[in-house]
Amino acid sequence: MTNVAGAGLGLNALFGLDAAVGGAISAVLAIAIFTIRRAGAALDRIVVVLGVLMIGLTAYVAVVSDPPVGDALRQTVLPDEVSWLVVTTLIGGTVGGYITYAGAHRMLDSGLSGPEHAGRVARSSVQGIVVTAVMRVLLFLAILGVVSGGVDLAGAENPTAAAFGAAAGEIGVRLFGLILWAAAITSVIGAAYTSVSFLTTKSTPQRTTNLLTIGFIVLSTAVFLLAGAAPVTLLIFAGAFNGLILPIGFTVLLWVAWRRRDLLGGYRYPRWLLGIGVAGWLVTLFIGYQFVAQNLGQL
Repeated sequence: MTNVAGAGLGLNALFGLDAAVGGAISAVLAIAIFTIRRAGAALDRIVVVLGVLMIGLTAYVAVVSDPPVGDALRQTVLPDEVSWLVVTTLIGGTVGGYITYAGAHRMLDSGLSGPEHAGRVARSSVQGIVVTAVMRVLLFLAILGVVSGGVDLAGAENPTAAAFGAAAGEIGVRLFGLILWAAAITSVIGAAYTSVSFLTTKSTPQRTTNLLTIGFIVLSTAVFLLAGAAPVTLLIFAGAFNGLILPIGFTVLLWVAWRRRDLLGGYRYPRWLLGIGVAGWLVTLFIGYQFVAQNLGQL
């Protein structure tokens, strides 16, 4: 649902369409891309190029908007106030939900499975999280610079697009919309496909899997349209919710790593890596607890 909302925001920035209309159009296009394998492969390559462009555009906005970098660094290490809603939303939106499984799912689909590919999996995961971290920092500095310059984004329907527009003009808004839409529509397909994989087995006919995936996209779009909530609100909610349930996904992965080595084809994770995994799991539990404790009265 939130990926459809993101695609709607992308078309809103690109063409000025209402986000709900943009989400519905994006869902139809996502189904078309999913059913035409060649189109999906082409989109994957285009998204890589657009991802590089997005990093460059965000870096440009971060420089032009002249954010208070020193204050940002200080607040990162020693913040005056800790909002666990913000922390949970950022973590959940970055590595929560289906994202935990989607990368591995794509590698499995490409035929990369088995202990012999462990090195490639490790490199891919590290590269992914590093690029994500760089993008998060650049985007934060870009928005901070725009807000520090006096631009009010509170009432904007599409706050991020408004920030890019304030710093990079109309072309910045259009480029942002294109990049956001492309990233969101791949997530619409990926989220549906990964979610359906939990409902199917290896013996499930491919046609059934495809129909379930299409049905999931249709259902997600219908919920988005019927909810009537602002896309930005839905994205924040999804990030916070994914952050809260992140420990569950971690628990499953750690249980398999520790207790179900029969599922790993004989591969044994290094003890130090398992230790880091447990530490990360404990951190997610702590963050989830703090979030609930801080926001219990509002839940």
